[in-house]
Amino acid sequence: MPVKRKTARKAATKPGPDKPLPFPEAVRRAVRAIPRGEVRSYAQVALYAGRPGAARGVGRELKTLQNVPWWRVIRSDGTLAPGIAVEQARRLKAEGVPLKGDGTSWRVRL
Repeated sequence: MPVKRKTARKAATKPGPDKPLPFPEAVRRAVRAIPRGEVRSYAQVALYAGRPGAARGVGRELKTLQNVPWWRVIRSDGTLAPGIAVEQARRLKAEGVPLKGDGTSWRVRL
């Protein structure tokens, strides 16, 4: 009777200790791991996702990912992105994150 072998294709598609997760999934996991009431910078999320230096990539992924607490990701200087600052500030305040600013300009008090 012939011996069945695993195909290389199946083995290559599964993430494991030698193969990192795809970037979107790694970002999703890193953002979902941010505790309620805390924030991380785009650069920190990139680092936790295994791609140091990919902060802009994190921003692009957050636009497409669903069911992640995107509002917990801020700029490294503590400011909120202008296009989403009002909604982001509202959600962060609801979680008890201290903010300063008003209107459309907000900063997380670090």
